[in-house]
Amino acid sequence: MNELVRYFENNDKNLIVKLSHYFEIYERHFARFRGSDVHILEIGVYQGGSLQMWKEYFGQDAKIVGVDIDPRMKELEESQVEIRIGDQADPEFLAKIREEYPRIDIVIDDGGHTMKQQRASFENLFHHLSDSGVYLCEDTCTSYWAEYDGGISGKNTFVDFSRDLIDEVHAFHRRGNNAGFDVSEYTRTIDSINYYDSVIVFEKASKRPPKMVYTGTPSF
Repeated sequence: MNELVRYFENNDKNLIVKLSHYFEIYERHFARFRGSDVHILEIGVYQGGSLQMWKEYFGQDAKIVGVDIDPRMKELEESQVEIRIGDQADPEFLAKIREEYPRIDIVIDDGGHTMKQQRASFENLFHHLSDSGVYLCEDTCTSYWAEYDGGISGKNTFVDFSRDLIDEVHAFHRRGNNAGFDVSEYTRTIDSINYYDSVIVFEKASKRPPKMVYTGTPSF
């Protein structure tokens, strides 16, 4: 059984609320960090249950930081878990987070889920990730919900923003007069973008322009 599912089903600590299919996504992208001194930043503390789950899952060498706008969440700190109070859409607050935590390997955005919040957090934290880091944004279904400033034909949703990044991932292959199709920092650092129901996962890696290679003998 997936160890996160096992923990969740036997949880007798703080409340955890997740869509049931998230645990397999976590396992797929986080398993390689288990047992290491991984540094994790989770936006959205809620009841603190997921912070405790990460602590158990990643092990005693993990460092976990929770971010929440509610000052009461500070009371949920415990060994291996620190909590910082601030607005995930505030660039100045996020700059302080980058300064205080110069190394972050995993970001999990389970915060307010509005388009402004999701995009601001990504734009201010993705480039700060370690070279092989993972950025996971949960509940991207809100890109389709009006009360979160989303909508099926919206042009400013986090899903739409991520679609534009697909073009930037391919910018090494631009040809001719591809106006606006330029190599960016995202081109150089996004290794993959993984789409799931209500979750988008960005895996980071330092990239160079791809090189065509050949092997074997031509037939003609």
